[in-house]
Amino acid sequence: MEKIATRDAYGKALVRLGEINKDIVVLDADLSKSTKTIDFKKVFPERFFNMGIAEQNLLGTAAGLAASGKIPFVSTFAVFATGRAFEQVRNSIAYTRLNVKIAATHAGLTVGEDGASHQALADIALMRALPNMVVVVPADAVETEKAVFAAAGMEGPVYIRMGRSGVPVLFAGDYDFKIGRAAMLKEGCDVTVIACGIMVAEALLAAQRLNEQKISVRVLNMSTIKPIDEEAVLKAARETGAVVTAEEHTIIGGLGSAVAEILAEKHPALLERVGIKDTFGESGKPQELLDKYGLTAADIESAVKRVLKRKV
Repeated sequence: MEKIATRDAYGKALVRLGEINKDIVVLDADLSKSTKTIDFKKVFPERFFNMGIAEQNLLGTAAGLAASGKIPFVSTFAVFATGRAFEQVRNSIAYTRLNVKIAATHAGLTVGEDGASHQALADIALMRALPNMVVVVPADAVETEKAVFAAAGMEGPVYIRMGRSGVPVLFAGDYDFKIGRAAMLKEGCDVTVIACGIMVAEALLAAQRLNEQKISVRVLNMSTIKPIDEEAVLKAARETGAVVTAEEHTIIGGLGSAVAEILAEKHPALLERVGIKDTFGESGKPQELLDKYGLTAADIESAVKRVLKRKV
């Protein structure tokens, strides 16, 4: 299966978006080759701003541009966009509900050899806790492009989370993406796996393996973490009675927590969470890290079997 990094799709999507909307501007923190905003810079240099290694200023300037009627896409590594500049995101963008799109790359463990200091493992939690912030985690290159266009077409702040490594292309060009709506990728009646980002491909692989063992698995791509598709979660809980979440993020505050909150308040159901277990990462090759920290199809398969044992 073809693999394309979501950051590569982002760079190409920005160029196409810039061609049809002159109000699109792009800001970067001296990482344009890595975030792929360099693609936009080459075509629209007058609408590209390299703010240097000054992330607070990056987000503050974006807020000013949004207040002036522009639609800024702001890019840097996820750990810096959400961590180093959190105060500016909170006070200058989310609180004021300005039309800034924070499109961060290099999220999760798959930053790889850059190590724990650069692995954003709590960024979803930080962003979904902010009022007015929309949080989107695309599963592949196709969904990334559609998320970029959807973010540009709505008013208000959006956080788009992307990665460094290539991921399988799951969707065709006619894939129907909508912010706030989950996509059912596979029907199933025994258990539901709700995944986001790179874990969607792993969930589909796990479901295929489990199907061979006569276990029927529903797979939901929950690409919007906030506002989450609550009805899809409740429907899954009612119809399958057991849920597994899978994310390249800490299990605290991310997709797993969002699903747990819905189930606890509205329809209690058995739940297992696949994700990073309250720890920092380390330096290593992406696949080695995913194996070590339990973020593979095999780990989802094991979680499904655990939750089904509890279901009996």
